[in-house]
Amino acid sequence: MTTNDSTLETLTNETVELLQTLIQNECVNDGTPESGHETRNADVLATVIEGASVDLEVLPGLPDRDSLVARLPGTDPDAPALMLMGHTDVVPVSPEGWKVDPFGGERIGDEIWGRGAVDMLNVTSSMAVAFRHIASGTRRYRGDIIYFAVADEEAGGGFGAEQLVRDRWDVLECDYVLTEYGGSPLVADDGITVLLTTAEKGVCAQRLIVSGEPGHGSMPYRTNNAIAKAAEAVRRIEAYDPGPQIDMLFEGRIKAQNFDAETEAKLLDPGRIGEALSEMEPALARNLHACCHTTFSPNVISGGTKHNTIADRVELVVDIRVLPGETVEDAQQHLRDAIGPELMGSIEIEPIHDMRATESSTDGPLWSALTDAIQMTYPGARVLPSMVTGGTDARFFRERGVPSYGAGLLSPNIGLGEFMNRFHGHNERIDIESLRLTTKLWLDVIDRFWT
Repeated sequence: MTTNDSTLETLTNETVELLQTLIQNECVNDGTPESGHETRNADVLATVIEGASVDLEVLPGLPDRDSLVARLPGTDPDAPALMLMGHTDVVPVSPEGWKVDPFGGERIGDEIWGRGAVDMLNVTSSMAVAFRHIASGTRRYRGDIIYFAVADEEAGGGFGAEQLVRDRWDVLECDYVLTEYGGSPLVADDGITVLLTTAEKGVCAQRLIVSGEPGHGSMPYRTNNAIAKAAEAVRRIEAYDPGPQIDMLFEGRIKAQNFDAETEAKLLDPGRIGEALSEMEPALARNLHACCHTTFSPNVISGGTKHNTIADRVELVVDIRVLPGETVEDAQQHLRDAIGPELMGSIEIEPIHDMRATESSTDGPLWSALTDAIQMTYPGARVLPSMVTGGTDARFFRERGVPSYGAGLLSPNIGLGEFMNRFHGHNERIDIESLRLTTKLWLDVIDRFWT
């Protein structure tokens, strides 16, 4: 399908308008079953797609948390089916940290501002526009094209992709998946490298239950205060270093970023990587550190009963992201090593999540189509596989053996560190040129996938 400049401009404008609407619908998922309200976005997306020659079905979830799937049949039932998957929920915000209304969806200059502009309503909206454009045309491709707008990704997918892949494979069945996150162009002296996601870390969050003994708060000397012990456990977890894992994915990521020779050498040396990370800007350092380390982030703490009563129980939730090959048992052993046996005598560990790291091979027609499509925009660009540090719904498809890639195509207007800093951060925004390039990417990939 040839897309001329005028058509692409129209589609880009449609993507911008749809993105603004999805932001304004404020589908905030705080992790509770009653949050999200993704039906708002599912209804909008159904309206966008309705009228095209597709099989469309609303997939009910919890009340007001519907997902949506639409399938454009191909001409050859034996040809592989390609899914475009985007989630419809966003994470909560702290409005006081924003320069604008986080749910205003405002256009400021050449950017769209609002929660979800980066994660991942930009992709969800551009996929919907590209899908409708193809479905409304006369050309048909050999394989099915599926558009899947899914709820609850931001809380792990338990009420969204996880149960739908399990229970409704009849409508979701596919052979390849495109979803978040990828497409950052890294400009170096020897050309451009674009990173696409082929792997993601596992999620092994744990709950630590810290025990103490109650007593009167006016006499704290030599008491067994659970809060004090929890604080020490947090300090030790924060100081713990499990050591880096320098693999081929990480090495490719480093060599693509145009570091000077000395910095590159340090980053690829397990004994010196800490020195290199400490010298670079924080957002990029955080990303690179997470790409080669199992990480621990104590994010929730609760306990105590009254201001004058010594706490006898504290619960601490630690978000643990493990590298490929590590298990929930490995994550728990890391905690024991970090905290030490004496303090661990007062602590019980309960698993919250047990999601293994997943990875897809780059062998196959979709990777070739992605490479060709990206090189149409960035001639001669190298396209490299990479690992994402957060979790995505791709893992549920990878667990079924379906190759799944995080894709997209961004403009070089912002660096990788700045872009990563916008995920779940204040003042989230995306530039319109990136929306144009990503919308075009879906059309170009589909045009090449079955050739």
